[in-house]
Amino acid sequence: METRFLNAIGEVETTPRPYLESFSTDALRGLSERVAQRRRALKLGNDIRFKTSRTYLQILFHNTVTFFNMVLFGLGVSLVVLGKPVEALITSGVVLANVFISMIQELRAKRKLDQIALLTRPTATVIRDRRKKVVDPAEVVQGDLLLLEPGDQVVADGEVLQSDWMSVDESLLTGEADRVPKAQGDKISSGSFCVAGKGLYRAQQVGSQSLANGLTQDARTYTRRFTPLQREVYLIVRVLMAVVVFFLIMISIRVLLEQTSLLESVQEASVLFGLAPSSLFLMIVVAYAWGAVRIAGKGALVQQANSVESLCNVTVLCLDKTGTLTTNNIQLDRVLMLDHQVTGLADDEVHRMLGEFTRASSSTSRTSEAILRKFKGGENAPIEQVPFSSALGWSAVSFDLDDQPGTYVLGAPEVLGPNLAGALGSDTWEIRDTGQDLGSCMGDLAARGLRLVLFACLPEIVALYDAQNQPHLPTRLVPLCLLVFSDELRPNAVETLKGFKEAGIETKIISGDNPQTVMSLAKQIGLESGDGELHAVSGFDLEGMDENQFKEAALCSQIFGRVSPKTKQRLVKSLRESGHYVAMTGDGVNDVLALKQANLGIAMQSGSQATRNVAGMVLLEDSFSALPEAFSEGQRILNGIQDILRLYLTRILYFALLVAAMGWLGVGSPFTPRQNSLISILTLSIPALALALWARPGPVPRESLTRRLLHFMVPGAITCTAAGLLIFLYFMVITGDLLYARQVLTYTMVVIGLLLFIFVEPPSRIWVSGEELSGDRRPLLLAIGLFLLFIACFAIPQLRELYDLEPLRNPLDYAIVGLVVASWAVVSRIAWRARLLDKYLDVDLGGPRK
Repeated sequence: METRFLNAIGEVETTPRPYLESFSTDALRGLSERVAQRRRALKLGNDIRFKTSRTYLQILFHNTVTFFNMVLFGLGVSLVVLGKPVEALITSGVVLANVFISMIQELRAKRKLDQIALLTRPTATVIRDRRKKVVDPAEVVQGDLLLLEPGDQVVADGEVLQSDWMSVDESLLTGEADRVPKAQGDKISSGSFCVAGKGLYRAQQVGSQSLANGLTQDARTYTRRFTPLQREVYLIVRVLMAVVVFFLIMISIRVLLEQTSLLESVQEASVLFGLAPSSLFLMIVVAYAWGAVRIAGKGALVQQANSVESLCNVTVLCLDKTGTLTTNNIQLDRVLMLDHQVTGLADDEVHRMLGEFTRASSSTSRTSEAILRKFKGGENAPIEQVPFSSALGWSAVSFDLDDQPGTYVLGAPEVLGPNLAGALGSDTWEIRDTGQDLGSCMGDLAARGLRLVLFACLPEIVALYDAQNQPHLPTRLVPLCLLVFSDELRPNAVETLKGFKEAGIETKIISGDNPQTVMSLAKQIGLESGDGELHAVSGFDLEGMDENQFKEAALCSQIFGRVSPKTKQRLVKSLRESGHYVAMTGDGVNDVLALKQANLGIAMQSGSQATRNVAGMVLLEDSFSALPEAFSEGQRILNGIQDILRLYLTRILYFALLVAAMGWLGVGSPFTPRQNSLISILTLSIPALALALWARPGPVPRESLTRRLLHFMVPGAITCTAAGLLIFLYFMVITGDLLYARQVLTYTMVVIGLLLFIFVEPPSRIWVSGEELSGDRRPLLLAIGLFLLFIACFAIPQLRELYDLEPLRNPLDYAIVGLVVASWAVVSRIAWRARLLDKYLDVDLGGPRK
């Protein structure tokens, strides 16, 4: 019995589906735009705001209102009150400049990221005035009718009105990834997503009333989550703050004991706050923000801050085949017919049923679209069906047709093989055109990189679901034809894979296709293994392995075919447990579990909403070629930050040691506030900015960051402190002039600081000691330029007065400074090259080898 009716979007359909007969045409036309606007005015809208970064107010607040800034501003005010406005300007001015620059940079980054993020923003399909309309989830109102297809996110709680064998994944709510069938009248919750079939539901609880109002926006909402690197830096900052507080207490005690004046105490306190690298943490935030902007320029949108850091740590990249290595432009290349004596179907009848099957199925894909382009079929409604999903590897439809009733199945040959009436690899089934048996023919075609799908039937109607309402594959199936599909390799796939190799990243391909098909494509793009031979394994074999065998296969194989979503997730988990940092690409709902399991999930822009929501990065315009450049950019960012940390922490440590030594000697601060600001600008602020701009890509060392920092920082700081104390004590004893000794110490530490900058990024072999050879001569040229700027500071009277500088009294003093600096460079290089700290601690702190 067929009924003609007007469906939810105003199209005429023919269907016998019983659940539609209980709905009138009026009930399915949806709200009108006028009613929707009225309900929005009554606060019945699904008010969800998606944010990709901090708000403008948050940026302003977090850049200005910090403990460090407030204290330094307070000290500046105190200096003004005490009659030292220039010192106050220098103390507070540098902070204001850093805040201003950082805030401008982050604001610019925010604007660009917000513009790009609009491209990947989730959408919802509603029925308004009997028409489909794609809207922002925030535009949904209570009572709206919404359509769901595979990959669509449920954006409001509601009730299912229609279900074309729809199943949803509620793992974001329950943690369980099992398919949950939804029938008419069932409740459906926001935060879940459709994995198979289609459906129509009415929004009942929206906005704050929905069960998971925030779940669909968590991936894009800015939250103050520290990355591992930020946590390490924050720990360092806290330790240094404790040191600063200790010294401030000592200064306060000296004031109470009347051993120093209030003015001197304020000046010393302002110098001491140079120990607290307030701008360091901010610099990392800005570096990540600008890194995300540069990565977006390469074709990838970073959705989570720690994804920038994750990029440089990736050791294994797991790729899907379809849509990643290939263009996903699937074409039905040919249909190979089998002997139909069992069914009595002619070729044209098989073609017609193939079209009927595809048109009746509620699941749509590039494969089904390719079939429909060749075989139109009729519009006969099925009795029962199982929509395709990667977890099953097949789909089925039962027809009660007068001329050809029966159950038809379309799926992977390896999946259907055990349920065929004859063995897949025997001569039971023969390809009519070639005379080959089905198994041999499949092997030849798969070896050529072609995708294979088998169409089979059972000439009777059987149940497709078991007692637990789970899909059940019929037995005694008769194969009708083998469908051969072709796809195009992405034109830049070879260069892209080469880029992964240069970045030190191992590539593995995980696909639902035949392992031989994937192997053929992998060879075409030049995928290599460590032993020169590619190793492939089937998902069916993986499922039969114990844990040790599975882990070995995950590590040693490069190709994984016929892999289910759960096995894909297990592969990623196994690689992580083996010590790898794993990135996973995907575009469909079958990839969600693996993306969530990976250290870094990467989704395609054209992929499902569910995939984009759980991913840390989205490839704009599905630009697979953007990945190597994005990985290199991530490496460049972290390499730059590590260089900055070496420079910052070495300077802070030797400064702290100098302050402690001077305090013990009872001579006060080693520098005046003006001298300290000059040293900071020339040896820290400008070089740190240059290190960030000139950072080079390349594999990031796997050793502990703390250990690598100690390898450079401790020997450098100890030798710097020794050189500073030696020069200070010498001139203090010889001249008895504290101010002059500070002058000489300032000159010495400026030159040492500039040489330290060169040691961080060695331009040639002679400089290689604490760090690897960079070969970049720009740091050397900048150091020379900063040295000339320093000479100008005491050559120009106005600058000399501003920074409390005076020329040294005789040429011999310059020679002594030069001798001490040269001795420091030689001793430091020996300490780094001989790895004296490593030997003393009896540990391996990393760093370059002799």
